[in-house]
Amino acid sequence: QVRLVESGGGWVQPGGSLRLSCAASGIVFGTFPMTWYRQAPGKQRDLVAHITSARTTTYADSVKGRFTISRDNAKNTVYLQMNSLKPEDTAVYYCKHTRGSLDYWGQGTQVTVSS
Repeated sequence: QVRLVESGGGWVQPGGSLRLSCAASGIVFGTFPMTWYRQAPGKQRDLVAHITSARTTTYADSVKGRFTISRDNAKNTVYLQMNSLKPEDTAVYYCKHTRGSLDYWGQGTQVTVSS
């Protein structure tokens, strides 16, 4: 059974940093791409960053140069390093794994950026 567990969220002041983690189980982690999404209150869930099995990365324009996605296949974990955080980064952050036509989501972790 696929399980994704996000952690690392919290409150941070503007300009600060956080590192999110998503631990996966029930999949052959290293062979699949992984994706981070976020959803702010009242808004749709948007893609933040994506990493392939070959570690090719893509980012939403709003986070380019500030966020870095990475993966540790030995730990079955994908990370999202978030620097220079802004209030508009406030959201629940989710990781996603796709297998065929099925999407698997974690429970999300809240990130709040405010002074």
